[in-house]
Amino acid sequence: MNANIQARRTDIDYAALAQRIKAWGAELGFAKIGITDVDLAEDEPRLMRYLSEGRHGTMDYLARHGTRRTRPEELIPGTLRIIAARMDYFPEGIPASAAWHTLADGERAYIARFALGRDYHKVMRKRLKKLAKRIEADSGPFAWRPFCDSAPVLEKALARKAGLGWVGKHTLVLDRHAGSWFFLGELYVDLPLPIDAPLQDLCGTCTKCIDVCPTHAIIGPQQLDARRCISYLTIESHDAIPEGLRPLIGNRVFGCDDCQLVCPWNKFARPTHEEDFAPRHGLDGAKLVELFAWSEAEFLAGTEGMPIRRAGYAGFMRNVAVALGNAPHSCAVVAALRARADDPSPLVREHVAWALAVQERKQAPTA
Repeated sequence: MNANIQARRTDIDYAALAQRIKAWGAELGFAKIGITDVDLAEDEPRLMRYLSEGRHGTMDYLARHGTRRTRPEELIPGTLRIIAARMDYFPEGIPASAAWHTLADGERAYIARFALGRDYHKVMRKRLKKLAKRIEADSGPFAWRPFCDSAPVLEKALARKAGLGWVGKHTLVLDRHAGSWFFLGELYVDLPLPIDAPLQDLCGTCTKCIDVCPTHAIIGPQQLDARRCISYLTIESHDAIPEGLRPLIGNRVFGCDDCQLVCPWNKFARPTHEEDFAPRHGLDGAKLVELFAWSEAEFLAGTEGMPIRRAGYAGFMRNVAVALGNAPHSCAVVAALRARADDPSPLVREHVAWALAVQERKQAPTA
């Protein structure tokens, strides 16, 4: 660290600076800012146990970086504090009941609410950079680096420690005044700012999120087996979806929100005013047969700048094929599937064959 910078920092009122940082965060569109230290000793054993039990599935990157995920100072040497930020994303003007309506309509595709707008990684990192520049303009140069689901960072644990919420039984961060419909981001800094206190866990005896999970992926309070999670199966995994889980996926073609939709605390969720997170391209209820007719070029155009790109074209078509297998029987559904029976992708072909077999059983007369 530059000696002049260090000398200048001894004159800074860090408590006052922390308050200004939170005010600047609000001006930049963050719903809440919290500050914590780098001590994640309580969380490291949990992560290691999660990995040793293989509950991360094929997400090898979770184990690839050793302890840098749970020891921030190893990832970015010199880090003293983490400024944790929260940004709401539930679309304004679209009630939660609309999500249930789409889930109940087997002819339409359900896409998790977080993925309907612009890719949040870019939005969050851009805002965090602006926050860092604002701090520099006020207090001089310092070392910083922004993150948003983009590096080995234990985001939920840091958010919990920074007072942004508690980790609910569904493993998502919850705030009594805002629910769980928000993105998380972090700014690693070398500033000795005062830290915030964690919030009380208010889940109580409620188990609605555990009970509603379509694939029983929440195996206990704050315990998720990603290998059964619809979000993992339709986004992170590039393999075939296990046949036993396909009927349970319903029409969820990218992610799943059920555990959030039933959470009582989400009645306090604040709709976002961020235009970047507003639904794009009419994908908040698109028809499955229309999505399945997309060419790769149409997929890229229809999901430009959106998180859905993460699944890839073949992965997304795999997901839609499963949803079509689960859809009510119709000539349109069968025709859409047959049109892709010889798809160039073996992954897509396998799921089309399964879906067609399911549709044929639905068509067969019962005794």
